[in-house]
Amino acid sequence: MHGVLLLDKPRGLSSNDALQKAKWLLRAEKAGHTGTLDPLATGVLPLCFGAATKFSQLHLEADKTYEAVAVLGVKTTTGDAEGEVVSRQPAPELTADRLAQVQRQFTGALSQVPPMHSALKKDGKALYEYARAGEEVAREARAIMVHALELAAARTGSGQAAVRFIAKVSKGTYIRTLGEDIGEALGCGAHLSLLRRLATGPFDLSQCVTLEALQDMAEDERLARLLPPQALLAGHGRVTLDADNAGRFLSGLRRRGDWPDSEAVAVFGEQPPALLGTGHVKAGELIPGRLLSPIEIQQILHPQEQATTP
Repeated sequence: MHGVLLLDKPRGLSSNDALQKAKWLLRAEKAGHTGTLDPLATGVLPLCFGAATKFSQLHLEADKTYEAVAVLGVKTTTGDAEGEVVSRQPAPELTADRLAQVQRQFTGALSQVPPMHSALKKDGKALYEYARAGEEVAREARAIMVHALELAAARTGSGQAAVRFIAKVSKGTYIRTLGEDIGEALGCGAHLSLLRRLATGPFDLSQCVTLEALQDMAEDERLARLLPPQALLAGHGRVTLDADNAGRFLSGLRRRGDWPDSEAVAVFGEQPPALLGTGHVKAGELIPGRLLSPIEIQQILHPQEQATTP
Protein backbone atom coordinates (compact mmCIF):
# COMPACT_ATOMS: atom_id res chain seq x y z
CA MET A 1 0.00 0.00 0.00
CA HIS A 2 1.94 3.02 -1.29
CA GLY A 3 0.43 6.38 -2.13
CA VAL A 4 -1.26 9.58 -1.07
CA LEU A 5 -4.93 9.97 -0.17
CA LEU A 6 -6.33 13.49 -0.25
CA LEU A 7 -8.89 13.58 2.54
CA ASP A 8 -11.47 16.27 3.28
CA LYS A 9 -11.10 16.06 7.06
CA PRO A 10 -14.37 16.41 8.97
CA ARG A 11 -14.89 18.76 11.90
CA GLY A 12 -14.50 17.20 15.34
CA LEU A 13 -11.80 14.67 14.48
CA SER A 14 -8.11 15.15 15.14
CA SER A 15 -5.81 14.65 12.15
CA ASN A 16 -4.54 11.43 13.71
CA ASP A 17 -8.07 10.11 14.29
CA ALA A 18 -8.89 10.77 10.63
CA LEU A 19 -5.64 9.07 9.59
CA GLN A 20 -6.41 5.97 11.64
CA LYS A 21 -9.91 5.65 10.15
CA ALA A 22 -8.55 5.95 6.59
CA LYS A 23 -5.72 3.53 7.40
CA TRP A 24 -8.26 0.95 8.58
CA LEU A 25 -10.46 1.41 5.51
CA LEU A 26 -7.46 0.95 3.20
CA ARG A 27 -6.00 -1.88 5.27
CA ALA A 28 -2.66 -0.09 5.23
CA GLU A 29 0.25 -0.95 7.50
CA LYS A 30 2.35 2.23 7.50
CA ALA A 31 0.72 5.66 7.47
CA GLY A 32 1.31 9.32 8.32
CA HIS A 33 0.00 12.78 7.48
CA THR A 34 1.60 15.98 6.23
CA GLY A 35 0.94 18.33 9.13
CA THR A 36 -2.03 18.60 11.43
CA LEU A 37 -5.40 20.28 11.27
CA ASP A 38 -7.14 21.25 14.52
CA PRO A 39 -10.25 19.20 15.40
CA LEU A 40 -12.26 22.40 14.72
CA ALA A 41 -10.79 22.63 11.21
CA THR A 42 -11.92 20.84 8.07
CA GLY A 43 -10.50 20.49 4.59
CA VAL A 44 -7.47 19.26 2.69
CA LEU A 45 -5.40 16.73 4.64
CA PRO A 46 -2.95 14.64 2.56
CA LEU A 47 -2.51 11.19 4.11
CA CYS A 48 0.58 9.17 3.21
CA PHE A 49 0.84 5.38 3.07
CA GLY A 50 3.82 3.09 2.69
CA ALA A 51 6.70 4.59 0.70
CA ALA A 52 4.92 7.96 0.49
CA THR A 53 5.57 8.48 4.23
CA LYS A 54 9.25 8.97 3.35
CA PHE A 55 8.35 12.25 1.65
CA SER A 56 5.61 13.52 3.98
CA GLN A 57 7.95 15.92 5.80
CA LEU A 58 8.78 17.66 2.52
CA HIS A 59 5.17 18.76 2.21
CA LEU A 60 5.30 20.62 5.53
CA GLU A 61 7.11 23.39 3.64
CA ALA A 62 4.18 23.93 1.28
CA ASP A 63 2.09 27.11 1.23
CA LYS A 64 -1.49 26.63 2.36
CA THR A 65 -4.79 28.41 1.70
CA TYR A 66 -7.53 28.70 4.33
CA GLU A 67 -11.04 30.05 4.60
CA ALA A 68 -11.99 31.26 8.08
CA VAL A 69 -14.69 33.17 9.93
CA ALA A 70 -13.62 35.42 12.80
CA VAL A 71 -16.46 36.36 15.17
CA LEU A 72 -15.89 39.97 16.22
CA GLY A 73 -16.08 41.29 19.76
CA VAL A 74 -15.63 37.94 21.53
CA LYS A 75 -12.21 36.68 22.64
CA THR A 76 -11.67 33.13 23.91
CA THR A 77 -8.88 31.31 25.70
CA THR A 78 -8.02 29.25 22.63
CA GLY A 79 -8.71 31.74 19.85
CA ASP A 80 -11.53 29.55 18.54
CA ALA A 81 -15.03 28.41 19.47
CA GLU A 82 -13.67 25.59 21.65
CA GLY A 83 -12.33 27.96 24.32
CA GLU A 84 -13.92 29.86 27.18
CA VAL A 85 -14.98 33.46 26.59
CA VAL A 86 -12.59 35.90 28.26
CA SER A 87 -13.93 39.25 27.00
CA ARG A 88 -16.76 40.82 25.05
CA GLN A 89 -16.75 44.17 23.24
CA PRO A 90 -19.03 45.85 20.72
CA ALA A 91 -18.07 45.13 17.13
CA PRO A 92 -17.26 48.17 14.97
CA GLU A 93 -18.94 49.11 11.72
CA LEU A 94 -17.07 47.38 8.90
CA THR A 95 -16.72 49.81 6.05
CA ALA A 96 -15.01 48.87 2.79
CA ASP A 97 -12.17 51.31 3.55
CA ARG A 98 -11.59 49.85 7.03
CA LEU A 99 -11.51 46.30 5.70
CA ALA A 100 -9.12 47.31 2.91
CA GLN A 101 -6.83 48.94 5.47
CA VAL A 102 -6.73 45.82 7.65
CA GLN A 103 -6.24 43.64 4.59
CA ARG A 104 -3.13 45.63 3.64
CA GLN A 105 -1.90 45.53 7.24
CA PHE A 106 -1.90 41.72 7.30
CA THR A 107 -0.60 41.00 3.81
CA GLY A 108 3.08 40.34 3.18
CA ALA A 109 5.92 39.57 5.58
CA LEU A 110 4.65 39.52 9.17
CA SER A 111 5.82 38.61 12.66
CA GLN A 112 3.52 36.27 14.59
CA VAL A 113 3.64 34.98 18.17
CA PRO A 114 2.54 31.31 18.28
CA PRO A 115 -0.59 30.70 20.41
CA MET A 116 -0.40 28.90 23.73
CA HIS A 117 -2.90 26.35 22.45
CA SER A 118 -0.57 24.84 19.85
CA ALA A 119 1.64 21.77 19.48
CA LEU A 120 4.80 23.88 19.29
CA LYS A 121 7.27 22.67 21.92
CA LYS A 122 8.98 24.66 24.67
CA ASP A 123 11.64 22.83 26.71
CA GLY A 124 10.41 19.53 25.29
CA LYS A 125 6.77 20.15 26.22
CA ALA A 126 3.92 21.19 23.91
CA LEU A 127 2.58 24.68 24.53
CA TYR A 128 -0.97 23.37 24.90
CA GLU A 129 0.20 21.30 27.88
CA TYR A 130 1.30 24.48 29.65
CA ALA A 131 -1.98 26.16 28.67
CA ARG A 132 -4.07 23.31 30.09
CA ALA A 133 -2.17 23.66 33.36
CA GLY A 134 -3.01 27.36 33.48
CA GLU A 135 0.56 28.45 32.67
CA GLU A 136 1.65 30.94 30.04
CA VAL A 137 5.24 30.83 28.81
CA ALA A 138 7.22 33.32 26.77
CA ARG A 139 7.18 32.63 23.03
CA GLU A 140 9.38 34.21 20.42
CA ALA A 141 7.70 35.83 17.44
CA ARG A 142 8.29 34.02 14.16
CA ALA A 143 8.54 35.36 10.62
CA ILE A 144 5.65 34.31 8.38
CA MET A 145 4.34 35.34 4.98
CA VAL A 146 0.74 36.06 4.05
CA HIS A 147 0.90 35.87 0.27
CA ALA A 148 -2.71 36.92 -0.27
CA LEU A 149 -5.60 37.93 1.97
CA GLU A 150 -9.25 38.68 1.20
CA LEU A 151 -11.58 40.11 3.86
CA ALA A 152 -15.35 40.51 3.78
CA ALA A 153 -17.96 41.51 6.35
CA ALA A 154 -20.19 38.63 7.42
CA ARG A 155 -22.71 37.44 9.99
CA THR A 156 -22.81 34.18 11.89
CA GLY A 157 -25.93 32.02 11.97
CA SER A 158 -26.93 33.73 15.23
CA GLY A 159 -26.43 37.19 13.73
CA GLN A 160 -23.08 38.09 15.31
CA ALA A 161 -20.81 40.44 13.39
CA ALA A 162 -17.92 38.60 11.77
CA VAL A 163 -15.18 38.79 9.17
CA ARG A 164 -14.86 36.03 6.60
CA PHE A 165 -11.38 35.79 5.16
CA ILE A 166 -9.36 33.70 2.74
CA ALA A 167 -5.60 33.63 3.31
CA LYS A 168 -2.75 32.00 1.40
CA VAL A 169 0.09 31.66 3.88
CA SER A 170 3.54 30.23 4.39
CA LYS A 171 4.34 27.28 6.64
CA GLY A 172 4.18 27.98 10.36
CA THR A 173 1.29 30.46 10.10
CA TYR A 174 -1.43 30.08 12.74
CA ILE A 175 -4.78 31.09 11.27
CA ARG A 176 -6.37 31.34 14.74
CA THR A 177 -3.73 33.90 15.66
CA LEU A 178 -4.25 35.74 12.37
CA GLY A 179 -7.98 35.92 13.15
CA GLU A 180 -7.28 37.19 16.66
CA ASP A 181 -4.85 39.80 15.31
CA ILE A 182 -7.41 41.01 12.76
CA GLY A 183 -9.91 41.39 15.62
CA GLU A 184 -7.37 43.40 17.64
CA ALA A 185 -6.68 45.64 14.63
CA LEU A 186 -10.42 46.31 14.43
CA GLY A 187 -10.38 47.25 18.12
CA CYS A 188 -12.70 44.53 19.43
CA GLY A 189 -10.93 41.19 19.48
CA ALA A 190 -12.14 38.03 17.74
CA HIS A 191 -12.14 34.25 17.71
CA LEU A 192 -12.56 31.73 14.90
CA SER A 193 -15.85 29.91 14.48
CA LEU A 194 -14.91 28.25 11.19
CA LEU A 195 -11.61 27.11 9.70
CA ARG A 196 -11.34 25.22 6.42
CA ARG A 197 -8.17 24.39 4.51
CA LEU A 198 -8.85 24.95 0.83
CA ALA A 199 -5.45 23.96 -0.54
CA THR A 200 -2.01 22.78 0.48
CA GLY A 201 0.81 22.88 -2.06
CA PRO A 202 -0.56 21.57 -5.37
CA PHE A 203 -3.58 19.87 -3.76
CA ASP A 204 -7.04 21.41 -3.35
CA LEU A 205 -10.52 20.42 -2.18
CA SER A 206 -11.66 19.34 -5.65
CA GLN A 207 -9.29 16.36 -5.37
CA CYS A 208 -10.38 15.28 -1.90
CA VAL A 209 -12.67 12.53 -0.66
CA THR A 210 -14.60 12.42 2.62
CA LEU A 211 -14.40 9.58 5.11
CA GLU A 212 -18.09 8.86 4.53
CA ALA A 213 -17.60 8.53 0.77
CA LEU A 214 -14.50 6.40 1.29
CA GLN A 215 -16.42 4.09 3.60
CA ASP A 216 -19.17 3.60 0.99
CA MET A 217 -16.69 2.60 -1.74
CA ALA A 218 -15.65 -0.89 -2.75
CA GLU A 219 -12.02 -1.75 -1.99
CA ASP A 220 -10.81 -1.24 -5.56
CA GLU A 221 -12.50 2.18 -5.65
CA ARG A 222 -10.69 3.18 -2.45
CA LEU A 223 -7.35 2.12 -3.88
CA ALA A 224 -8.09 4.08 -7.05
CA ARG A 225 -8.25 7.27 -4.92
CA LEU A 226 -4.55 6.92 -4.07
CA LEU A 227 -2.11 9.19 -5.86
CA PRO A 228 1.42 7.85 -6.46
CA PRO A 229 4.15 8.83 -3.93
CA GLN A 230 5.70 11.24 -6.46
CA ALA A 231 2.59 13.41 -6.14
CA LEU A 232 4.32 14.85 -3.06
CA LEU A 233 7.31 15.87 -5.19
CA ALA A 234 5.56 18.26 -7.58
CA GLY A 235 8.04 21.05 -6.84
CA HIS A 236 11.10 18.90 -7.50
CA GLY A 237 13.17 18.77 -10.67
CA ARG A 238 13.41 15.42 -12.45
CA VAL A 239 16.45 13.23 -13.02
CA THR A 240 16.22 9.95 -14.94
CA LEU A 241 18.88 7.23 -14.56
CA ASP A 242 19.68 4.17 -16.68
CA ALA A 243 19.55 0.72 -15.07
CA ASP A 244 23.21 0.65 -13.98
CA ASN A 245 23.18 4.13 -12.42
CA ALA A 246 19.75 3.51 -10.88
CA GLY A 247 21.07 0.48 -9.03
CA ARG A 248 24.08 2.39 -7.75
CA PHE A 249 21.93 5.35 -6.71
CA LEU A 250 19.66 3.02 -4.73
CA SER A 251 22.77 1.78 -2.94
CA GLY A 252 23.38 5.34 -1.75
CA LEU A 253 26.17 6.16 -4.22
CA ARG A 254 26.52 9.56 -5.84
CA ARG A 255 26.27 9.74 -9.60
CA ARG A 256 27.79 12.21 -12.06
CA GLY A 257 25.99 13.76 -15.02
CA ASP A 258 25.30 16.98 -16.89
CA TRP A 259 22.37 17.97 -14.67
CA PRO A 260 22.02 21.60 -13.57
CA ASP A 261 22.40 22.38 -9.87
CA SER A 262 19.17 21.85 -7.97
CA GLU A 263 18.32 21.75 -4.27
CA ALA A 264 15.61 19.11 -4.77
CA VAL A 265 15.13 16.52 -7.50
CA ALA A 266 12.93 13.47 -7.87
CA VAL A 267 14.97 10.58 -9.28
CA PHE A 268 13.41 7.99 -11.61
CA GLY A 269 14.64 4.85 -13.29
CA GLU A 270 14.61 4.80 -17.06
CA GLN A 271 13.35 1.25 -17.56
CA PRO A 272 11.03 0.63 -15.89
CA PRO A 273 10.05 4.28 -15.26
CA ALA A 274 9.82 4.07 -11.47
CA LEU A 275 10.43 6.57 -8.69
CA LEU A 276 13.70 5.75 -6.90
CA GLY A 277 13.82 8.56 -4.37
CA THR A 278 14.93 12.15 -3.93
CA GLY A 279 18.24 13.96 -3.92
CA HIS A 280 19.97 17.16 -4.90
CA VAL A 281 22.45 18.10 -7.62
CA LYS A 282 25.61 20.09 -6.96
CA ALA A 283 28.41 20.67 -9.48
CA GLY A 284 27.15 17.87 -11.71
CA GLU A 285 26.91 15.37 -8.88
CA LEU A 286 23.62 13.71 -7.92
CA ILE A 287 23.58 13.23 -4.15
CA PRO A 288 20.99 10.76 -2.75
CA GLY A 289 18.39 11.90 -0.20
CA ARG A 290 15.39 9.73 0.74
CA LEU A 291 15.46 6.41 -1.13
CA LEU A 292 12.84 3.78 -1.81
CA SER A 293 13.76 0.16 -1.26
CA PRO A 294 13.75 -2.30 -4.20
CA ILE A 295 10.79 -4.08 -2.59
CA GLU A 296 8.80 -0.83 -2.38
CA ILE A 297 9.58 -0.06 -6.02
CA GLN A 298 8.35 -3.50 -7.12
CA GLN A 299 5.18 -3.15 -5.06
CA ILE A 300 4.43 0.24 -6.64
CA LEU A 301 5.10 -1.09 -10.15
CA HIS A 302 3.04 -4.27 -9.65
CA PRO A 303 0.37 -3.57 -7.01
CA GLN A 304 -1.96 -6.33 -8.20
CA GLU A 305 0.72 -8.99 -7.84
CA GLN A 306 1.36 -7.87 -4.27
CA ALA A 307 -2.35 -7.91 -3.48
CA THR A 308 -2.70 -11.53 -4.59
CA THR A 309 0.50 -12.85 -3.02
CA PRO A 310 -0.41 -15.21 -0.12
